[in-house]
Parts: sequence; C-alpha cells; structure tokens
Amino acid sequence: MSLIMFKKYQGKMFCFSPPVMLATFLIEFSFAAYTYWRYELSTVRRLTITMLIALGTFQLAEYMICGGLGLTNIDWARIGYGSITLLPALGIHTIVALTGKKKPILVNAAYASCVAFIGFYLIGSGAVMGRTCAANYAVFSTFSGSSNLFAAYYYGWLAVGTYLALKWSNELPKRRKALQAMAFGYMAFILPTVAFNIIDPASRSAIPSVMCGFAVIYAFALVSKVMPNSGNTVRASLSDIRERFQIGF
Repeated sequence: MSLIMFKKYQGKMFCFSPPVMLATFLIEFSFAAYTYWRYELSTVRRLTITMLIALGTFQLAEYMICGGLGLTNIDWARIGYGSITLLPALGIHTIVALTGKKKPILVNAAYASCVAFIGFYLIGSGAVMGRTCAANYAVFSTFSGSSNLFAAYYYGWLAVGTYLALKWSNELPKRRKALQAMAFGYMAFILPTVAFNIIDPASRSAIPSVMCGFAVIYAFALVSKVMPNSGNTVRASLSDIRERFQIGF
C-alpha cells in the first residue's frame, strides 16, 4: 500500500515523495474544477480541463504505485503512462484551437500517435513489467525499444508545439500571451527533462517520472495565462452574482 512510501520517504520533500505527489494531485484537480466553473464551454476549456485531469491522474498513479484501491502496482503504472501520454496531443490540439486555424492533418497525426502509445501501455502484453514497489517509474522496465520511441514521441510533439506556439504568437497578437504561455509550459517539460537525460541517459526509461516535478508549472501556465488570454467567455464571479441579487436585477 501507499503507506509504505510514506515510511520509506518520510521527511523527504522531492519529486517522488508522497506529500509532493498528493499536493500536486490536489492542485491540478482543483485547477480543473476552477476552469470548469470560471469559463463558458469551449474547445480550449475542454482541452485545458482534460490536460489538468491527466496531470492530476498521473500524480495519483505515482502515489498509488505500491498498489491500492483494488489495483496492483502494474495497473497504476499503466494508468500513469496512459494519462501522461495524452499531454502532447492535447497540447497540439489546444494550440491549434487557440489560433482558430484548421489543421486536421496535424491534430489527427498527434492523436493517432497518442492512441498508439496509450493502447500499448494500457493493454500491451509485457508493455510494463517489474514487480518492485518504489516511488517512481524508473523501477518499471518496458518492452525493449519502447523507451526510445516514447521519447521521440514526447520530445517530437513538444518541440513541434513549442515552435508553432511561438510562430503563431507573432501572427496573432490577440492570442500572443496564451500561445507564449503554452510555449513556456512546454519548455518547462522539455529543458529539465533533456538535462536529466544528458546527465543520466538511463533516465530516458523514466520520462514521465522525471517530468512530474515540473508538471505543476505547466498547470499554473494553463490556468493563469492560457485560459485568461484564450478569448473564452468568463462566467460571472461570486461578487458579480451577489451584486446582481442586491440590486434585484
């Protein structure tokens, strides 16, 4: 159970410690709830909420990596890999939605590669192996060759998204802040992870875990910069609602 992790990592505040996982999980799910309450229905809103839920689900999966809620450590590893795999494709779709451009080939290609990896990690026989209970995904070995392919998928789409977000931000002043925030959020994933991979090439087999400490930066960028500058209609705040009732509409 996850209590094993609390005992093993008691008093240590780092990426894989249970308190950090739970705190990040609560922050990201709270951001998703806030975005749902704050903004009217739109494609960008739906995508943002989905990304925040995926980030939070990954943190929950890491916390439950020793097993729990009727699932084994391998089950939670599959859920974690599946949820984090969604992010590049959702990000590409969000960038395109922010610009209002029609790029079906780009978006469909991102989702096709995403679905392929999710299917592999969720139902692939031997896709996720290992039985060691620890606080990160590095202890799980994957099918031979999949780590390099997964790294290419992740880095590839993050690099494409960063390039397009910066390129289109210069063309669309009204969406510049939102697109630049997407690029910043992407770089918060790319740069630290690349640094880890250079220092320790073995960390390529644990890309999701390496990124976990930086996921909350991306979540903050989505809520504080992307959504407010996305052109989405903002719902009335609580103070607005109180004022309306006070004047009797």
